[in-house]
Amino acid sequence: MDRQTVDRIIAEILQEKLKGQGGHLCCKDGVCSDNLCVIHNKEGVRAIVNGGAARITSGVGVDAAGGVEPDLAGMIDHTLLKPDATIAEIEKLCDEARKYGFASVCINPGYVSLSAKLLRGTDVKVCTVIGFPLGATLTAVKAFETEHAIRDGAGEVDMVVNVGMLKSGQYDYVENDIFAVVSTAKRYRVLSKVILETGMLTDEEKVKGCVLAKRAGADFVKTSTGFGKGGATVGDIALMRRVVGSAMGVKASGGVRSREDALAMLAHGADRIGASASVKIVGAEVASEPAVASKGY
Repeated sequence: MDRQTVDRIIAEILQEKLKGQGGHLCCKDGVCSDNLCVIHNKEGVRAIVNGGAARITSGVGVDAAGGVEPDLAGMIDHTLLKPDATIAEIEKLCDEARKYGFASVCINPGYVSLSAKLLRGTDVKVCTVIGFPLGATLTAVKAFETEHAIRDGAGEVDMVVNVGMLKSGQYDYVENDIFAVVSTAKRYRVLSKVILETGMLTDEEKVKGCVLAKRAGADFVKTSTGFGKGGATVGDIALMRRVVGSAMGVKASGGVRSREDALAMLAHGADRIGASASVKIVGAEVASEPAVASKGY
């Protein structure tokens, strides 16, 4: 992708702000232009959901609090990736995921087999991370790690892009690195997500990372590991959604700690949320149990 194309895409994102749009992008001078958006056509959206749709994705500027209330739990990867996570903590994580109906548990590869056993017979998937958290391991190692994790019971894999290679402009390397994981996952019909580590990238690099992930056939692009510089922002989610379009999912992870944070990410284009504060986000946290902050969102 040449610089002119990247600049055009980024400029289009910046133009899609709410200024002068009456609060919603479908509006002109405060009036809905087509009455077909998720805010102004709620009955139509409900009909789509009742017809079997798993989720609705809206674009930049949609106020989730004023629109159709999303099923938050089913969009959250309940996450525990800290290096000192214990078996007892993983057991609790899986119990909470089962209880509240989270989309998956996201754990380190060493706990995949345990989590798969604990969640057998439920709708909760086991998600694990590949090349985590640096993304700098060899491509062959990432492919091996992916296959081993899937055989242990992983139904989704979140791989970390080689950030240094991306920043160095080694795009063939990065695409091949992603493809090695994606193609392994596809052989087993397993969902693949590509972690860009957006806090370390310029907007141009974020665009290129999304394009490479799309070219490699990944199912999702994801913001962060939770171990790098910064986490998910609504601006990054909007940019990533604009680049990948409707063909891929977008996962917001890193610093999503409240219901408001989650709704903002969904309103700007996220399909999935990665969070360690999942129970708090869905409003089910017991007051007598203070939230414990942990790395690895």
